[in-house]
Amino acid sequence: MTRSRSSAKAAGARFERAIADHLAHQIDDRIDRRVKTGSNDRGDIGGLRHMGQRIVIECKDYGGRYLVGPWLAEADIERGNDDAGVGLVIAKRRGTTNPADQVVMLTVHDLISLLTGTRPQEANQ
Repeated sequence: MTRSRSSAKAAGARFERAIADHLAHQIDDRIDRRVKTGSNDRGDIGGLRHMGQRIVIECKDYGGRYLVGPWLAEADIERGNDDAGVGLVIAKRRGTTNPADQVVMLTVHDLISLLTGTRPQEANQ
């Protein structure tokens, strides 16, 4: 079955709402879906903080398919737009609608920032 643009948008909105509601219930009731802002998007869910820094969450419901590279790049752009410390992706897992069972993706750079509370310097390669 192929999704139409409108059915994909509706599925994405439902997924964002489910994740935002779950995080608000479990962590902080100020966590909520954000209004879409176009090219200066600051992520799908806002209000989440850890160790004094904002965390940008980008939600993806692609029917169980994962586009890790592009999604992490998008989360990083939105992290920068929000001047947040961390950008992460929460992706829908096929076969479960439970918000607690979904997949979280982030770079090691963002993992270090999340765990230490400070943005690390870029690694030399």
